[in-house]
Amino acid sequence: MAEEKSGNKLIANNKKAYHDYFIEEKYEAGISLAGTEVKSMRLGKCSIKEAWISIDKGEAYICGMNVSPYEKGNIFNKDPLRVRKLLLHKEQIRKLDQASQVQGYTIVPLEVYFNRGKVKVEIGLAKGKKLYDKRETAAKKDQQREAQKEFKMSFK
Repeated sequence: MAEEKSGNKLIANNKKAYHDYFIEEKYEAGISLAGTEVKSMRLGKCSIKEAWISIDKGEAYICGMNVSPYEKGNIFNKDPLRVRKLLLHKEQIRKLDQASQVQGYTIVPLEVYFNRGKVKVEIGLAKGKKLYDKRETAAKKDQQREAQKEFKMSFK
């Protein structure tokens, strides 16, 4: 769940995004959170499996991200599925908005992690895969797995 990766503590990972989409560009965005949400994320209670990014009136928002309520938060807890604002530069938002207007492109969250104590979201500009693309990707992974297995066997 939480592992150290180049100085960042990973909170949530969206592996399904890599299966369903070709990721063309990646961006790092800050996220506007309440205090109890950050405490809950420190415990690793966050899911972005069904999350998506929407752009409305020049602002980027993450929808469908589930941050479980903090156990000791009582009245300060927010709705777990509320829409949260992403902190990006205007140029980045404009570029993402224009790209997402093109047929077949969408913006998806890839990872949520801590970077120097701040919660960051890695988002990607993605193009949807067709069924045959998914099969091709699975076949390549199987081939690589077999090659690694044979490579390991040759040293034993």
